[in-house]
Amino acid sequence: MKKWTAVDSAPTPDGRVISLGEHDGTWSIRVDGIELMSTWRHQSEDRIAELGCAHATGLRKARVLIGGLGLGFTLKAALAALRADAAVVVAEMVAGVIEWNRNPAFPLAADALADRRVSVALRDVVDVIAEERAGFDSIILDVDNGPAALTADSNHRLYSPDGLARARAALRPGGCMAVWSVLPDKRFEKALARAGFAVETQRCRAHATSGGWHTIFLGRVKS
Repeated sequence: MKKWTAVDSAPTPDGRVISLGEHDGTWSIRVDGIELMSTWRHQSEDRIAELGCAHATGLRKARVLIGGLGLGFTLKAALAALRADAAVVVAEMVAGVIEWNRNPAFPLAADALADRRVSVALRDVVDVIAEERAGFDSIILDVDNGPAALTADSNHRLYSPDGLARARAALRPGGCMAVWSVLPDKRFEKALARAGFAVETQRCRAHATSGGWHTIFLGRVKS
């Protein structure tokens, strides 16, 4: 049986270790040894981009913000959904994750990151959101484990009442915020509603035919 091989590692802003590894052709990212995502299980990462960009597929010059690069599946799905004149900003806090995805030696997201529609910010997505006023058509938060953050304590700022209010203010009329979560969370649904979003949730398998189920929260802003 082939072993999981550590390829590279990098520190997270809060002092943990994030690592890229490979096992029998499958690539994965782990934090302190716990797998966060892999190239074998990514259907929910594709789906959050499809849902978050559904209203923007025909929009001219749509602007989309993706929080968290991961292994690039959310970015690739967003690019597939959007017009050629769209702009996609990816906010990623870990420089190593950006480097891995840009490395053409790894089968990750080098081509997607080279797309002229894409810009990458080595920043906390919270700060990017705070600087915008009605600037994005979609905000897609594929960050950590969702509202129950695992990797960085600062991720809680995304899902606080103030964080949700800032996200709503950063969206254009008719815009949508999509949040990936490993678990359902009724309290978070209520928090989205209190922040002024029209809320919808969907469940999606991690893999097309097997594996656990993830939750996608959708918060829509009225036109």
